[in-house]
Amino acid sequence: MKRIFRLFVKLFLWFIVLSVGMVVVFKYVPVPFTPLMILRYVDSDKDTKVWEHDWVPIEEISKNIQLAVICSEDQKFMAHNGFDIEAIEKAYEHNKEGKRIRGGSTISQQTAKNVFLWPDRSWLRKSLEVYFTFLIEAIWSKERILEVYLNSIEMGNGIYGVEAASQHWFNKSGANLTAYEAAAIVAILPNPRTYRANPASAYIQKRKAWIVKQMRFYGKLDLNPQK
Repeated sequence: MKRIFRLFVKLFLWFIVLSVGMVVVFKYVPVPFTPLMILRYVDSDKDTKVWEHDWVPIEEISKNIQLAVICSEDQKFMAHNGFDIEAIEKAYEHNKEGKRIRGGSTISQQTAKNVFLWPDRSWLRKSLEVYFTFLIEAIWSKERILEVYLNSIEMGNGIYGVEAASQHWFNKSGANLTAYEAAAIVAILPNPRTYRANPASAYIQKRKAWIVKQMRFYGKLDLNPQK
C-alpha cells in the first residue's frame, strides 16, 4: 500500500509540474494544435480531410470579432475569474428540465478545454477543465486567454481560428472583418460543422443580428484597462 501511495503521489506531483509548465509555455508560445484538431482529422474520411489553422497575434485580429465572441459567448469575461456562476446555475436548471442541453462555460473554460483536454462530458474531463481554467486565469492575462481562444476554436469543418475562418468564409484577412462578418462567424459556433457563416441561413442571420446588437450595447472593448 505504501508503494502504491508513493507512486500515486509521484504521479500527482508530475502532473502538477507538467500541467503548470505547459500553461507557462503557452503564455508566450503559439499553440500549434489542439487535441480536437487531431481527433477531427483522424476521424474524417480520407478524401475529405481538412485542417486549416493559421496562428496570428491578437494585434492582427479584428476588434470586431474580439467583441463579437465576448458578446455572444461570455459577456462577463472581463469581470469574472474564469467562471460565471450565474450562467452555470441557469444552465443547470435548464438542463434539469430535460430541455436541449445548454452550456454555461465561459471563454476561459472553453479555452482550457480546447487547448489542454479532449471533447467529452465525463466528470474527469470537467474536473480537469476547472483545474486548467484556474491555471490560465492565474498565469495568463485576459488578452492572452482571448488570443488563444480566437486562434484555437473550431469555426467550420476543419477550420480553426479566426484567420483561417476569415479566409474560408469571406476570403479576407481576420484583421479586416467587419462587425457583420465577425458576427456571422461567431453565430455558427454552437455547431460550426453544420452551420455556415456565408451564405448564412435564416437562423444564422437572426443570430448575427442579435450579436451585432449586443456589440453596440457593450461598447468599446478594453483588454488592458490598467494600461
